[in-house]
Amino acid sequence: MLISSMGVTSNAGRVLSGRGKKPSGTAPELDEARMAELARFTARSLSTSRPRPFGAAIIHTKSGKLLLRALNNVAQEFDPTAHAEVRAIRLATKRLKQVSLAGFTLYTTCEPCPMCMSTALWASLDRVVYGATIEDANKHCNQILLPATEVVARSDMKCTVDGPVLRDRCYGLFTDPRMLKAFRLWTTRKRT
Repeated sequence: MLISSMGVTSNAGRVLSGRGKKPSGTAPELDEARMAELARFTARSLSTSRPRPFGAAIIHTKSGKLLLRALNNVAQEFDPTAHAEVRAIRLATKRLKQVSLAGFTLYTTCEPCPMCMSTALWASLDRVVYGATIEDANKHCNQILLPATEVVARSDMKCTVDGPVLRDRCYGLFTDPRMLKAFRLWTTRKRT
């Protein structure tokens, strides 16, 4: 279910493995299936009054069970830190009643900004898998142009970063005509 006022959905226990396949570690096909599902979820926001191209999902690394998904909610919450990844991590740690998300993977429609990647590190996520790149997002809205892999490299914490996965499909969320129209109202939009 999509809760449009919150941009959060929970499907605890749902396995996202793609086409009935048993989850098999970090196979590219599995990452693609999970990213495709996240892109579909995020695309549903394009039909709302507040479209958003940024979506995130937290999935148990070994079982493939979806813990939850979230959308960027900066404008709705009047909170510049309410990025999809940070919201997903906050909601997941609250749901699990623990600070560590070791044993989980974060999927996100766009490469995490330094704030989001740092949050993933502090939460001890196993992996981060992203779709569109920071450079893609920067064509439409302001970004801190520091790759997620560099944030990890400068940390003493470990997290595998994989991407881009289904980059064109995820970037399509940014270039959808409804999103392009919405970007004109964002305070963080690119000014030309």
